[in-house]
Amino acid sequence: MSTAMNFSSKSFKPRAPDKGSFPLDHFGECKVFKEQFMRCLSENRYDNSRCRLQSKDYLECRMDRQLMTKEPLEKLGFKDLIDPPPRTTEESNKS
Repeated sequence: MSTAMNFSSKSFKPRAPDKGSFPLDHFGECKVFKEQFMRCLSENRYDNSRCRLQSKDYLECRMDRQLMTKEPLEKLGFKDLIDPPPRTTEESNKS
């Protein structure tokens, strides 16, 4: 009687995480940004609307270090916090 199981019949196929899921920051690469955001929340009675800049910085850190999918900041709700591109001399002369 053989009780050995054949594991090779089923293969494991990795898949990307669901939207909104991302790896933990095991090496603390964005720890400073996370702490600034958490401190801001604490100081503002957890009103996250007052900590949007810190939230943006934290998410940018995560995207820059491939800890989450790179997304345009406009899509993440930070359109109003993005600096407009500098004007060229041609644009300045038209005004």
